[in-house]
Amino acid sequence: MSTKSRLLALTATLLASAALPAHADMMFNRVATFAVADNLPEADRASPTSSEIISASEDGNTLVYSDSPHGGIGIIDITDPKAPKAGGYIKLEGEPTSVLIENGKILAAVNTSKSKADPSGNLSVIDLAGKTVEATCDLGGQPDSVAVSKDKAWLAVAIENERDEDVNDGEIPQMPAGNLKILSLKDGAPDCAGMKSVDLTGIAEVAPEDPEPEFVAFNDAGEIAVTLQENNHIAIVDAASGKVVKHFSAGSVELENVDTKKDGALSFDGKVKATPREPDAVKWLDDNRFVIANEGDYKGGTRGFTIFNKSGEVVYESGPAFEYEVAKVGHYPEHRNKKGVEPEGLEAASFGDEKLFFVASERGSLVGVYKDTGAVPQFLQVLPSGIGPEGLVAIPSRNLLVTANETDLGEDGLARSHVMIYERAEGPAAYPMITAAPKEDGTPLGWGALSGLAADPANPGKLYAVSDSVYTAAPAIFTIDATQTPALITGKTIVTRGGHPAQKLDLEGIVADGEGGFWLANEGDAAKLTPHAVLHVDEKGAIDKEIPFPAALLAGETRFGLEGITIVGSGDDLTLVMAVQREWKDDPKGQTKLLAYKPKAKEWSAVRYPLDATEAGWMGLSEITTHDGKLYVIERDNLIGDAAKAKNLYSVSLEAFKPVALDGELPVVEKTKVRDLIPDLKSATNGYVVDKVEGFTIDASGNAFVVTDNDGVDDSSGETLFLRLGNIAAVN
Repeated sequence: MSTKSRLLALTATLLASAALPAHADMMFNRVATFAVADNLPEADRASPTSSEIISASEDGNTLVYSDSPHGGIGIIDITDPKAPKAGGYIKLEGEPTSVLIENGKILAAVNTSKSKADPSGNLSVIDLAGKTVEATCDLGGQPDSVAVSKDKAWLAVAIENERDEDVNDGEIPQMPAGNLKILSLKDGAPDCAGMKSVDLTGIAEVAPEDPEPEFVAFNDAGEIAVTLQENNHIAIVDAASGKVVKHFSAGSVELENVDTKKDGALSFDGKVKATPREPDAVKWLDDNRFVIANEGDYKGGTRGFTIFNKSGEVVYESGPAFEYEVAKVGHYPEHRNKKGVEPEGLEAASFGDEKLFFVASERGSLVGVYKDTGAVPQFLQVLPSGIGPEGLVAIPSRNLLVTANETDLGEDGLARSHVMIYERAEGPAAYPMITAAPKEDGTPLGWGALSGLAADPANPGKLYAVSDSVYTAAPAIFTIDATQTPALITGKTIVTRGGHPAQKLDLEGIVADGEGGFWLANEGDAAKLTPHAVLHVDEKGAIDKEIPFPAALLAGETRFGLEGITIVGSGDDLTLVMAVQREWKDDPKGQTKLLAYKPKAKEWSAVRYPLDATEAGWMGLSEITTHDGKLYVIERDNLIGDAAKAKNLYSVSLEAFKPVALDGELPVVEKTKVRDLIPDLKSATNGYVVDKVEGFTIDASGNAFVVTDNDGVDDSSGETLFLRLGNIAAVN
């Protein structure tokens, strides 16, 4: 059987296993989200901060996380996991890289290096109750991962002495060499004087003199698995003797049917030649088997995970299967195609009689949940995470899982770093809210950045969406079956011009023409040579009409153009009505335009729409649709998380919608608030409020739907919320 055939067969097996109903009644759902900036003093909360590696107290009521950029340890009280509270912050002299709690003590690995060429670090022993540093152990190098044995007798610390990517193009070896430290523990306190150093040089084929240990984990037999990421090697060390009992290469993987090009299109038709796995995290599944996350950091990364036994035999290789699950729910990071979804973090634990493990995609901002069967793992579900999940900790005694998401984009006005809490309980998974059926060959359909939503005029529950300029090389119309839960993307039609994917498009609005085709709103940007325009496509997506903006309108243009399109009337009186996102140069402050265009008469007209005031950011329109004598618009700010104040649905009576010629005095319409969407956005999956509420429509039965734009997972968590508001008559 060919490699391609094996991978497709494997994918089919996993997809089939995901459909098994045996454990569908016990699922993880996010119950709380905690912004780690809330642990800082009020005056300091704008500072960059992060949550990277996270650990839980023995009773499961307290979390601690390492905060590298801010140089400290954060504490979160999760006595009530649905209402986490700031538990305080401990500032350290250095950069914490990993952390755990043992017997009331926080054990933190702290990097104090003056430079990568002069590495140093310590193990800080911190009293959890008093939040004071009791002691430090000099580790003689820059630490990375820490782990404690199941019997609480031993502590392992990976001393990485990481390479400098600016030296010799990042090539290794770069001295001094790293090693493994083993310390005995008594009541949580390490014996610094008796610390053992395990030499890991000379065992790898890649730069054997510079092992750069990355991650450590213990099995119940007191053995330590150590990943040497850049060396693409794994060592098994006996903690009691400090001896390397086994070591082997992590090996390589060839992949087919994966997206390998950063080209503005999701195309799962590429190949990856034999590439080293270069594992990051490692977790034991039992005393003989462990799973590794094949992130790659040097010259490898194979987009998935692998299960080995400690003799070095591959028990299971995921290939592209995990990446396919990520892509299926719209989280594939097209802008990071070199290493795909980059699995980095891992956790493994038994919940009841089920042995589960969790794989975190750093670039897809998603966590995959698998059941360990002893053979082929059974995929169970995906969990929405913050941006860049790195640390995970399971708390089986409380049926909880926690993720630490390291990326902080606060300086850009985007999402902060968050800790997210999930509870396992009976009931369906709340996420994904929308997913896609695979193509006939088993590869992902490929979707994301849903920027406009429309309903089929005749079929209840049948919707359409468009993708925006994130996928500039493959602008698409998606067909959605909203009668299913989650909603299912059943088809994808590429918008074409002259038989090829149309260029210079930023599709932000769509409406069905009732004859199989669509009218599309294209948001222009003169700086990118993208025209403001209205397009018509036939049922195959081919552009057959392009209507540019008239000169009178373009005189005041900005890049904040069309954000939605709808149809009013029919026949010769058919009118296209479009929402312009923000004020143009010829608009009074706080007002934007609703444009009208009659295709038959080729006439343009407009009204002004009054935007709500905002104390921060900006306000604008992001969608428009018509139903039962009213125009409905989404009006929102561009803020995220706790800063978000306005994500609203408004209506405008068609009786009062009287557009006039563009050179006339444009009337200002009155609007009526229909619904504040922020409560819906908060309760949907218990995450932070996203900024881009981009799509709204009402189907043939009067049911209202909202969809958010995930920006193609670029500076975004990748989450797409698909909200069902019910019948529009009851939405108020």
